[in-house]
Amino acid sequence: MRPSRLSLAALPLLLPALAAAQRTERPPLHGQHWVAVTGKPLAATAGAMIFQQGGNAVDAAVAMLAATCTMWDTLGCGGETQALIYHPGLKRVIGINALGVAPTDATPEFFHARDMLHPPEFGPLAATTPGTPGGMMVMLAEYGTMSLAQVLAPALQMAEEGYPIEAQLANGIHNNRARIKEWRYSPGVFLTHPGAEREAPVAGELFKQPDLAATFRKLIEAEARALRQRRSRKDAIMAAYDRFYKGDIAQEIVRAVQEEGGLFTMEDLANWRVKIEEPLSTTYRGVQVFKLPVWQQGPVLLQALNILENGDLRAMGYNSAQYIHTLYQAMNLAYADRDFYYGDPAFPPEEPVAGLMSKEYARARYAQLNHARNDAAVRPGDPYPFQGGTNPFTELLALWSTTGPRPLMLADSGSRSDDAAFDEAFTRGTTSIQAADKSGWMVSITPSGGWVPAVIAGRTGIGLSQRMQSFVTRAEDGPFNVIEPGKRPRVTLTPTIALKDGEPWMAFSVQGGDTQDQDLLQFFLAMVEFGQTPQVAAEHPGFHSYQMRSSFGAHEARPGRLQLNERIPDWVRDELRSKGYSLEFARYTSGPITAIMWDRVHRTFWGAASNFGEDYGIAW
Repeated sequence: MRPSRLSLAALPLLLPALAAAQRTERPPLHGQHWVAVTGKPLAATAGAMIFQQGGNAVDAAVAMLAATCTMWDTLGCGGETQALIYHPGLKRVIGINALGVAPTDATPEFFHARDMLHPPEFGPLAATTPGTPGGMMVMLAEYGTMSLAQVLAPALQMAEEGYPIEAQLANGIHNNRARIKEWRYSPGVFLTHPGAEREAPVAGELFKQPDLAATFRKLIEAEARALRQRRSRKDAIMAAYDRFYKGDIAQEIVRAVQEEGGLFTMEDLANWRVKIEEPLSTTYRGVQVFKLPVWQQGPVLLQALNILENGDLRAMGYNSAQYIHTLYQAMNLAYADRDFYYGDPAFPPEEPVAGLMSKEYARARYAQLNHARNDAAVRPGDPYPFQGGTNPFTELLALWSTTGPRPLMLADSGSRSDDAAFDEAFTRGTTSIQAADKSGWMVSITPSGGWVPAVIAGRTGIGLSQRMQSFVTRAEDGPFNVIEPGKRPRVTLTPTIALKDGEPWMAFSVQGGDTQDQDLLQFFLAMVEFGQTPQVAAEHPGFHSYQMRSSFGAHEARPGRLQLNERIPDWVRDELRSKGYSLEFARYTSGPITAIMWDRVHRTFWGAASNFGEDYGIAW
């Protein structure tokens, strides 16, 4: 049956009726004053504690970020942080770029000389400089209201006294015990029962991290010392920042990384800066959607929305074969552009952002969309004419292959990974954080890096990033993302904020590597085009393409492979097979989406956490 057309203006009025009709596995969250949603229940509680003490959404988000790092929610404290903040005073969205950079001597020649086509997936040579500590402190200093001591208190308590570890992390440590033992300081953190039959912790055990607690205390001491000198709240927080990146904490990180064979120098840490940026945006059906710039994959969602607004998705019907096919093709067009054109804007060549984001370019890309069959050879487009320029990389475009990099005659190249390894890398997770309060602050964060198994940086307790693997080492595999010292890799991490009529409407993000903006696109369209509530949309029976190049491992692709939810009916499956897809099925396919929506009619919040994982929220 063809769905009725709903105007966006009418949607808030219909949400209560829709909620009554659509059952979910998890209850929707409702709050009047604030909402905190993140990857672990205890971390959401950390945000709630800060809200109850009078903090704003930025304070709460930073507390949740510190807590998720302490809980190793598929990230560690030495990873990277990407955030969008709606500032109610300025009435604008602000971007936070706290992604680390390639260290000194990290060049293509360095890795080629070691028979590596890409930086490795694990170990000291996989690490960019730590970004999350700086991101936490800059966000708090610029937009929070509390002290560093206050917002770090929950994480400090968990590190010092221990917290009851969950089975997911405990078993992840156990399964990675052999790799953990490759590094000097990692066993002392993760393998709590050395020499026992099971050296990893077990679910429910109090997991203590005294070295990490000591690092947190050093930051708090630096802040307290600055406050005693009558420095401002902001300056005191930045004194802690300087201790991490220029003082004794930095010295221990650099010493330990070099001991393990890594490349960090003191200059690498001291010269790194958090960037406060202007995000990119587009408008779809009256909703303005914001993403960080092209050093991360977020603009893929904006490009896909620009392409899809040229069609009539409602007329196709929700999750019909034609709807799934159309979204799959649009995503592949946008991701092909990502794979070739996205990179760190601070380094030449200059990315063709204006062309990529233009509505005219999207119409041209939509005209290339094959409505009948999957296009397994989808390619990057040419956005340069849409910004009045000429593409300088036509020769490299001619070398492009959907399936991934052409083999280089190195010892580790020419071998295709098995599907299990490819799947694990392609959907590699992290966490996500959403926070909002009644004064108008709204925060969306997708932090990552330093997941288990992680190299621990000496006696700091800090787990280092593995993000260097997202670089390429040859221009033909993406001229804007070739590794060089000081450069940020193009990452998959992608927070989102959406406005309606210039006012904050929704913060949402998800973990899951290259599937992140696939999940968020489907979540957003389920709400805007088909009137679903945030929780219903967060549990949507989604689908995934593997036709783009993976941002991890060997940077491979699997053209035509389509993962569907088990609830997709047989007749849809048959029609998709006739369009050239190779189908596979899973029970949960939405991704672990987290979201907060502001209901302007009732002046209340709706919160959501998908049934996909362990994400959880608290509201008041």
